Amino acid sequence: MTVSTAVDRATPPVSPMSLAARKGYLRYLAPGVIGFAIVVLVPFVMNVAISFTDWSGIGAPSFVGLDNYQRLVTDEMFWSAFAHSIWFIVAMAIVPTGLSLILAAVLFDYIEPRFGQRVSSTLRAGFYLPQVLPIAVAGVVWSWILTPYGALNTVLQQLGIADPPNWLGDTAWAMPSVMVVLVWMQLGYGLVIFMAGMGRIEPQLHEAAELDGASWLTRFRHITIPQMQPEVFVVLLTTTIAALKVFGPVYVLTKGGPGDATNVPSYYSYSNFFGTLQVGYGAAIATALTVVVIVLTAAFIKIQSKAGGVQ
Repeated sequence: MTVSTAVDRATPPVSPMSLAARKGYLRYLAPGVIGFAIVVLVPFVMNVAISFTDWSGIGAPSFVGLDNYQRLVTDEMFWSAFAHSIWFIVAMAIVPTGLSLILAAVLFDYIEPRFGQRVSSTLRAGFYLPQVLPIAVAGVVWSWILTPYGALNTVLQQLGIADPPNWLGDTAWAMPSVMVVLVWMQLGYGLVIFMAGMGRIEPQLHEAAELDGASWLTRFRHITIPQMQPEVFVVLLTTTIAALKVFGPVYVLTKGGPGDATNVPSYYSYSNFFGTLQVGYGAAIATALTVVVIVLTAAFIKIQSKAGGVQ
């Protein structure tokens, strides 16, 4: 018996079903893989390559090695912008997640049983509306509200406050003002996810706790919150990533100002790309931000896996 014959006998034949399955996987995965490569992978690789160059966007880039990253380490403006991202995480992830979880529980446990699903759905849609609005539209509306002669200051003056703040033009008020807008924009996202997740909680758990005399707050703390851990993880992860790469609201409301009071890494990268035409340095900022997002995502997933939320 030859070696090839022995190998043929040892190797099981590929069944038609497995070949069809492979073709099916290729057929359904190929569009997503191609789209990912065109939209994400190729631009990312190009961005990383440009980050090692000195380029104004015109002409041929010149290779400078790690110079842009060495500059990044000592750039106080970058670290200031990165520190501002912490406040944006508070405004887009931590505060909206907590508020939306409470609101979802109120709508699900109190509003819907007493006033019907139509009222609950209407309120849920109202909270979710800022997510549907284009960022440019929402930003322009809030700019009108927060300008020195806008609606908010007009109301405050009528209430007796003679000199209300310049909400977006004062370094002391710009960041809190933008944070309030971001909380308003993000509240509905977690609300919708949490209300969907509460539908899978066994009603018997709440009924048994209620029969034992547990108040709504006690049931919320000891039943709702533990049962909603997977949804909380998803909302915190996605909103934290969104906070780290936030650009639209900052561009529309303050353009990183006044000074650099609301500057963030994504806008700082943009200003280097198109403002000062330091394309290589802007690419280095974008690459560093991408690495931070990837590391943070991996840490989130690892923590959740240890907690038993992700199998």
